[in-house]
Amino acid sequence: MRTLGHWVGFWGNLQGAGRVINVTTHRSRRMKVRSLSLREHATVQLRGLCAAVGLSDVETPVSILTLLLGAAGDRGTTEPPIWASHVSDDLTPVEFSIAMDEDGTPVLRMLVEPIADGSGVYANNRVALRVLTALADRFDISLEQFEKVWGLFVPGEPCGRFGLWFSVIFRPGAPPDFKVYFNPAARGEEHAPALVAEALCRLGLDSAYSLVSAGAVARPGLDRLPFFALDLHARMHARVKVYVSHYDAGSPTVETAAAVVPGIHMGRVREFYSVIAGGLGRRLTGLPSLSSYSFVGDPGTPKNYSLYLPIRDLVPDDEVALERVLLLMDRWGLDHSPVLRAVDAVSARRPGDGVGLIAYASLRLGPDRSGITVYLSSEAYATMPPRSRASTHAQLSQANH
Repeated sequence: MRTLGHWVGFWGNLQGAGRVINVTTHRSRRMKVRSLSLREHATVQLRGLCAAVGLSDVETPVSILTLLLGAAGDRGTTEPPIWASHVSDDLTPVEFSIAMDEDGTPVLRMLVEPIADGSGVYANNRVALRVLTALADRFDISLEQFEKVWGLFVPGEPCGRFGLWFSVIFRPGAPPDFKVYFNPAARGEEHAPALVAEALCRLGLDSAYSLVSAGAVARPGLDRLPFFALDLHARMHARVKVYVSHYDAGSPTVETAAAVVPGIHMGRVREFYSVIAGGLGRRLTGLPSLSSYSFVGDPGTPKNYSLYLPIRDLVPDDEVALERVLLLMDRWGLDHSPVLRAVDAVSARRPGDGVGLIAYASLRLGPDRSGITVYLSSEAYATMPPRSRASTHAQLSQANH
């Protein structure tokens, strides 16, 4: 997922400047065959990721991906993207992630933005609603919570860069789980707090927004509400999630945000920030960090807290990003072999040859599941070139002083 990336709307400029490393899929270059469509490109990656986490049922994930992409998936990856998707920096409307829980179980996740004809968010929302209906006909999806709030976030004239995204979670031996992301700025950025507060009230979480606002949305203009999400199932632990982005923020802001959730292991938060950011004293002045809070029934107490760091903005290349992720996993006794397999499944390039394949790293803390998630860009349209390690080191030294 993305807050506003450096390269949104970049396609023509980068092509003209010669800054795009590849505008064809990694598999087509490796196999020396025709350029693949977006659907074919992402399907190859998804099949490899299923193998990486030990999923025996590959056809169900592939069929869901096909449905979510729709007709937009037929477009070739050598053509300009039909829509400037906010899901990834190169405008690919697909992102993958591997979640590693403390018990060592890897979980595969997929985030997709359904796209219409490139005409705008309104058309995309219409397509997304039809896709949701098709998913509900096929899978055990509950729309009870969705129906209480979707009208808030899907107006007739939507604002913002996206409307509806869908996340799908695949676990070995279990049916897929679905989550929907809404845009709190759908009626304008200035209305986002009121929209989120009203949605929480409609879901019976009347005091939840004031709790999050007091601890995490404390800096006007710098702490913002980029996403609001719902689990689309009716089980007891179905979550309502509120996301907060922290611009121009360092570890103290993150720790204050994490302290909203009782019993959070603050030592883990600090260690995660220090390793992934490249130092506990580093302030993120580019892409923001994000916090998320999961509410399950009790409006006064979030059940989980997650911290997301835009590692692609904090390293010269993906080799350094991978080194930091693996270092943290080794310290915490997590098996990193699924992550290595996942990176290989998504891209055939060397990690040092670009930056942005590993887009985010997140820390999840809670009573049920804690662990690390690594977010992987599909890079269907472009790979961003690596930065100078010397200049990155200089920036880090300056940021830590």
